[in-house]
Amino acid sequence: VCFVSSVLIFCEFLIYYVVIFQCRWPEVKGGARMDKEETSTSVLKAIILADTHLLGEIKGHWLDKLRREWQMERSFQTALWLLQPDIVFILGDVFDEGKWSSPQAWADDVRRFRKMFKYPVSTELVVIVGNHDIGFHYEMTTYKVNRFEKVFNFTSGKLITRKGINFVVVNSVAMEGDGCAVCRTSEAKLAALSHKLNCSQQKPNHSNKRCSDVEKLPASEPILLQHYPLYRKSDAECSGEDSAPPEEKNIPFKEKYDVLSQEASQKLIRWFHPRLILSGHTHSACEVLHAGKIPEISVPSFSWRNRNNPSFIMGSITPTRFSLQKCFLPYESRVFTIYCAAGALLVILILAHFQLLTPPFYFAQRLISKHKA
Repeated sequence: VCFVSSVLIFCEFLIYYVVIFQCRWPEVKGGARMDKEETSTSVLKAIILADTHLLGEIKGHWLDKLRREWQMERSFQTALWLLQPDIVFILGDVFDEGKWSSPQAWADDVRRFRKMFKYPVSTELVVIVGNHDIGFHYEMTTYKVNRFEKVFNFTSGKLITRKGINFVVVNSVAMEGDGCAVCRTSEAKLAALSHKLNCSQQKPNHSNKRCSDVEKLPASEPILLQHYPLYRKSDAECSGEDSAPPEEKNIPFKEKYDVLSQEASQKLIRWFHPRLILSGHTHSACEVLHAGKIPEISVPSFSWRNRNNPSFIMGSITPTRFSLQKCFLPYESRVFTIYCAAGALLVILILAHFQLLTPPFYFAQRLISKHKA
């Protein structure tokens, strides 16, 4: 009983502490561009994860749901306790069936999410919308968008400024460009925000009449937070152990489904001139450069249902610089290996206890005796 209990406690509880304890916040290296006023206290510690896909009542088997939610809850709570971030960003597809959920099912999904991803007052949680939360563009309705916004205080075109760092929240599902009601509202807010940010980044000696009455914001170049990645042909150029499998890397991406359209991608870059773009959706890791200088990080899925090796990003960010580090969670295959090894050892111990297992010494002695005879 003690042996079985010890294995269970390690595989279902302690292993998360052992693995995440090895993760360290990246250091923001100084340089000529680094503001003298930026110190360790001005560094914002952010955790970025994506695609949790909490299972719903339609497709989710109760055992699969129980297992995946326990894994994510233990990982998230352990990461908060050990790393103590200032802010956590979840880049969409929080739910797996939000696009289909009835009001009752939605309320149950939200209740489970709040239990799993509860956080202390010292940490802020920001949740971005994804296609599984409100549906793809053809499934998206004002009702679905509003209920998501009500729960998570999400608004496309919203600016989040912390420690002088500007984060722009984007509803990438609404970047269809077809003039739908949700799309028009979202794009209008983004365009207005881009005007404010661009005016705030102008130098004092370069006055602009269009900016004379505009509210001044911190001059930091923004970081875009969205679910869909910007346009890229495929994951062929992506590398790393958590990138897409080799057989999937060369499959062309479909615009407005796998990635944003080229037009929407260029529009966001032209509007905001971001210094970093963080996205999810593909469930695999990738790092690409847009316009030869703007990095985009696609964050892999946080759920073991989508990957054997989930992870999250740890970011140390200042108004002018940032440094990112990946933190891997326990490999599910290794957990199963531990269970199998422990099970085999338990069987051997039981057989030995009831003397049903011939000790190797006596077995060898019998062979020698027969050989001599």
